[in-house]
Amino acid sequence: MQRRYPLLLVLPFIAVLIMGNSGCSSEPQKSASGVGQARVKIEAGSDGLTTEQRNVRDRLIIDNKPGSIKHLYIISAYSGQVLVYSTVRGKVTSSGKRLTPTSIVVGTSGEYRRPGFAVPQLGDVVTSEVLQDDGTYGSSIEYLYWFDQRGAYHQHYVTGGQILHVSDQPIAVKSVIINMELTQKPD
Repeated sequence: MQRRYPLLLVLPFIAVLIMGNSGCSSEPQKSASGVGQARVKIEAGSDGLTTEQRNVRDRLIIDNKPGSIKHLYIISAYSGQVLVYSTVRGKVTSSGKRLTPTSIVVGTSGEYRRPGFAVPQLGDVVTSEVLQDDGTYGSSIEYLYWFDQRGAYHQHYVTGGQILHVSDQPIAVKSVIINMELTQKPD
């Protein structure tokens, strides 16, 4: 026996298919004052990249250069004094960074699975999280951590009144309250 749906139940679906998404306007967005969105054409450089793309590429190259040492300065936003100085082996990393995604969907053959990215190291699973340019998942900052040039681990919680500065070159500062590079208190 063939089951038939009443015409009243099918009509709304047909209307949506014909009209498309009627909740979206095809008119350009304008502000309350009537100003529309500005458009600009950005020309790429001879390497095919925009300045922003080149900066991101160069940062990834510098952050992943084998053997690189950087310099971390934690500066008081109130006095300008350097509170902490440390070398950094490689780069400073945020606590939320991970090698695996935080959410996955497990699937088996024949079962409906949401679209996503495969995570082969976890088995037959997919995730909606996107692997970032540096090869990690997750978000940035709750605390920062790093390894100094001697391999010592450091962890720092960023709270009010601090300015963090990381450079691949040391900078001249008047004084440092805590110097992580000294193994003993200076005389």
